[in-house]
Amino acid sequence: MDHLLVAQLTTTTIVWWVIIGFLLLLAAFTFISFAAFGALWVQAFAASARVSMVSLVGMYFRQVKASIIVNAKIMAAQSGLDITSRNGITTQRLEAHYLAGGNVMKVMQAIIAAHRANIDLDFDRAAAIDLAGRDVQDAVSTSVHPKVIDCPDPKRSGKATLSAIAKDGVELRVRTRVTVRTNLEQLIGGATEETIIARVGESIISSIGSCESHQSVLANPDVISRTVLRRGLDAQTAFQIVSIDIADIDVGDNIGARLRADQAEADVRVARAFAESRRAEAIATEQENRANVAENRASLVLAEAEVPKAMALAIKRGNFGAVDRN
Repeated sequence: MDHLLVAQLTTTTIVWWVIIGFLLLLAAFTFISFAAFGALWVQAFAASARVSMVSLVGMYFRQVKASIIVNAKIMAAQSGLDITSRNGITTQRLEAHYLAGGNVMKVMQAIIAAHRANIDLDFDRAAAIDLAGRDVQDAVSTSVHPKVIDCPDPKRSGKATLSAIAKDGVELRVRTRVTVRTNLEQLIGGATEETIIARVGESIISSIGSCESHQSVLANPDVISRTVLRRGLDAQTAFQIVSIDIADIDVGDNIGARLRADQAEADVRVARAFAESRRAEAIATEQENRANVAENRASLVLAEAEVPKAMALAIKRGNFGAVDRN
């Protein structure tokens, strides 16, 4: 009986020591956690950002910079964004974007700017834009404040103006400015600024080329810009064209006159060649005629040489005498 009591007391003591040890470990873990992440937890709690201590400890083991996640969550909470629902900006979604190599702070700043400007931009789209290599913050800024693109861009093409020729052959040198805003719905997979510049440049050149006279373009350059703007050049691009303005237009060379002069000179050369060919033919014909005259003279000389022979033969045969006139 005494042995059973001692064994029961020993088992109870062991259980209590295990419980006490577990509590001590839990207390030590809690103390260390608060010592390491207490400031961040208090900061998040004071801002109603709802970042738990367990999440902060988990970030440490997942090698996530907790300060970035907490600051992003606080920014979202203070800006009135949804941070509680499943589709909201939760801690797990911020961590996932961080671990995927995204820039959490830029995404959050872009979402807040879009929210203030009443632009529809959720976390998933902003994160996808950021992971695609696009600057999501600049995209939202350009969507709010449109930017101006030079066409052509001297930094890309090395040319300051576009060269277009009207139907009268006069060259016009045009510099255009295209005002665009970002199209967030087509930012992923949409064409970039280079496509906008190429399309606008091609349309301006073709529009000027269809004009009867360069003077009509100089008188109404806005007609060209309106015509180009109606063509929908921003289709399948990451931008929406707001306006196309002719910034500068100069008269260049008279290409048509030069081409006509070159054609006239070519015609003169062809005529000279034809005349030279006919002269050569005439000289050849003259030489042939002279050869024929010489040949005929030789035949005449031969014929004259045959006359004495015939007379000698006739005398020899007695057939040569006075003609009987009876």
